Amino acid sequence: MSIPQIQTLVCATNNKHKIEEMSAILGSSFSFLSLKDIGCNEDLPETQDTLEGNALQKARFVFEHFRVPCFADDTGLEVEALRGEPGVYSARYAGPSRNADANMNLLLEKLSGVSNRNARFRTVIALIDQYGEHLFEGVVEGIILYEKRGTGGFGYDPIFQPLGYSQSFGEMPLSDKNLISHRARAVEKLCVYLRQIDRS
Repeated sequence: MSIPQIQTLVCATNNKHKIEEMSAILGSSFSFLSLKDIGCNEDLPETQDTLEGNALQKARFVFEHFRVPCFADDTGLEVEALRGEPGVYSARYAGPSRNADANMNLLLEKLSGVSNRNARFRTVIALIDQYGEHLFEGVVEGIILYEKRGTGGFGYDPIFQPLGYSQSFGEMPLSDKNLISHRARAVEKLCVYLRQIDRS
């Protein structure tokens, strides 16, 4: 079996937390550049009403302007009792400032007195390469806690506890989270595709 060569892709983000997670998941077989690395300083458009639409919109913007293979992701927390909220609006749930604490506080307030805490994190990655456009999805089921626990991770991690675990994502070491997280599952599907292409 041949060893895959290192591939370089552009990851359509400057979010250092996402970059850290993806670097840990991708390992040494792949390397990627951030938007800053390719001189992209614009705010990428996110005007679609689905995770798939936003991921594709961001990837298309980078590909069309810089003509490099790239991937973009969009992630949403979908809470059953709130009919899928905050979903595609997860990052700006409490307003355009994208403040994680404000987002969590608003969600906990809306769930005050609600016994159904079922939720799921869903990540969609859109990749554009020489072969076209591709989508990869990762999902992790869990519950919303009644209070924040832990200071690790980012976003809603301190109030999300994955099924089968006693820790929130905010309490888990990154290495443990990367074994089961929604982003890890989507990135692993991306990696499978990239390895297939590398060996063809």
